[in-house]
Amino acid sequence: MDKFELVSKFSPAGDQPKAISALTQGVLQGVKRQTLLGVTGSGKTFTIANVIANLNRPTLILSPNKVLAAQLYAEFKQFFPHNAVEYFISYYDYYQPEAYIPQTDTYIEKDSAVNEHIDKLRLKATTSLVTRKDVIVVASVSCIYNIGSPDSFREMRIYVKKGAEMTRSQLSGHLIKIQYQRDELEFTSGRFRMRGPFTDIMTPYSQNAIRVEINGKIISHIYEIHPITGDVVAELDEAWIYPAKHFVATEEETVNAIAQIRADLETRRAELLAQGKEMEAYRLKQRTEYDIEMLLTAGYCSGIENYSLYMDGRKPGERPACLLDYFRKFDDFLMVVDESHVALPQVRGMYNGDRARKQMLVDFGFRLPTALDNRPLKFDEFESLMPQSIFVSATPGPYELTVCGNHIVEQVIRPTGLVDPKVTVHPTEGQITHLTQKIQEHTARGERTLVLALTKKTAEDLSAYFAEHGIKAQYLHSDLEALERVEILKKFRRGDFDVLVGINLLREGIDIPQVGLVAILGADNEGFLRNTTTLIQISGRAARNADGEVILYADRKTDSIRYALTEMNRRRSLQEAYNKEHHITPKTIQKTEVELKEFEQQTKTSAFGILSQALPVPTAKNAKALAEDLEQQMLQAAEALNFELAAELRDRLFELRQMQVKGTGAKKKRTKES
Repeated sequence: MDKFELVSKFSPAGDQPKAISALTQGVLQGVKRQTLLGVTGSGKTFTIANVIANLNRPTLILSPNKVLAAQLYAEFKQFFPHNAVEYFISYYDYYQPEAYIPQTDTYIEKDSAVNEHIDKLRLKATTSLVTRKDVIVVASVSCIYNIGSPDSFREMRIYVKKGAEMTRSQLSGHLIKIQYQRDELEFTSGRFRMRGPFTDIMTPYSQNAIRVEINGKIISHIYEIHPITGDVVAELDEAWIYPAKHFVATEEETVNAIAQIRADLETRRAELLAQGKEMEAYRLKQRTEYDIEMLLTAGYCSGIENYSLYMDGRKPGERPACLLDYFRKFDDFLMVVDESHVALPQVRGMYNGDRARKQMLVDFGFRLPTALDNRPLKFDEFESLMPQSIFVSATPGPYELTVCGNHIVEQVIRPTGLVDPKVTVHPTEGQITHLTQKIQEHTARGERTLVLALTKKTAEDLSAYFAEHGIKAQYLHSDLEALERVEILKKFRRGDFDVLVGINLLREGIDIPQVGLVAILGADNEGFLRNTTTLIQISGRAARNADGEVILYADRKTDSIRYALTEMNRRRSLQEAYNKEHHITPKTIQKTEVELKEFEQQTKTSAFGILSQALPVPTAKNAKALAEDLEQQMLQAAEALNFELAAELRDRLFELRQMQVKGTGAKKKRTKES
């Protein structure tokens, strides 16, 4: 299909029609940068979906984190069920990058757990980009990292056609070159098996497998088969088989790369020896020669991305290929940066952090200098690759406001008619008594409250204080384990308690219509948690309730408070005027029974529900069983796209395995003594 087909039971309402028209016309008129300034709950995702459908252009949607990316992916899949909506985020459940700390002479080896499901989705995304045009890719900011050349990915594909000449050994040889593994027992993603005249190939980017039947030297049949039952789904005349990994190279490219690696190794060893770094020179020689041997025998090695400069034929300092290069085949693709006030600063800061870590590895002989060229894009490189772009945020940052100029499209009127909450400033003297009374008022109406404190200790103390005064409250901060945080949020959504006290509740993704009061303590403490953007964003948590209210506890009006109040009052005036003109009475959003059931079902089937029980106290006897259970739970958490929880479980798993090792050592010692 070449055309995007938007499917929705809703029609644009509120400010959406105006925003859709303005953004669409802006792109068609050649405007390079636009911003959609949409308030919380105004349906920004639906607006962008309509713009994509109007323009009919391949689109990259950039998200600041995996959780938000997963939400956007699900929403766009619903809007465009007949088109290719893909998902491209980091495929690590757990990732400890390779690093060296010279102060303590500590080398940290790269350790990771790759989520095969996410890896498959990444390959599916790039395969869709090289095979069709009606593609939307929802990606996290990690998409600016090196993933290998799209030209090599495209050129290394295998073409099989019914009636063409090809032997079984030729086909298997081609498959191995593009990183497929032969496995007669486990038929999973990126593997193939050979049985009689049949060669079954499980491509990473498809639900079904490809079966190629070869009789003699001729391809007699090509089938699409079910990977488990082996049943034929369809018979094909031809098929393209794309690589199983992004980092692939032709045999000639590999040979040339290895020759250059060897030459650079000798040059670098000479430099290290001249500096009196004999140990570093020896270490570099051992590690690099091992990688060369793996490249020669398997065509792949651990950390192959560190040699991508050679494989791609790039010059030192030249930027690596990333996901955006797969889009460059389209002359008219579109980029949408969601929550741009967060995403763009992340993109800007990624290069320097990566460079500092790798420079240590190079200086101390763990990697060749060319490892520095396996990196994310610099911000100016990212800008040079940006096509026509739309930034989406309720609080655009300085960059968006500067580059967009007058091309800022406001979406202030919500389809629901809800207006921004009333915001008042209250002095800090007697604030807790005042806050307690306000909480009781809202609780009596069946509403919930969010309270933002400045410190973890304050959050804990406030929670205890409210409990003493008969208010059901709980605190939430980063010292709690991921499992506990998930369970607390689940209970808050369900209404098991009325007040949630936290530090930075923006990152938790709390959009609950029942939240009628947001209280911000220390609102006049200028800083990251009390700037204009944060004040407006957190106030929006009460914008889904018709009686929403925000209280800023402060003794002075800082510049951030003044600007935030001015902006929120301006928006509220526009919303109230619109409602009056159109005779709209705002109503609190109500979650339907179906939506609630879906949420509960997701909780039950995800790792959240599975992991809601406390772990037994680990002992020498049960450590092994607990470790096996934790490993399974870690994989389930990753499958549910809860990567923070997966990393937390990974840490627990390490501790338990260390306990097993210590227990084994003690047992051996006792045996020896006896």
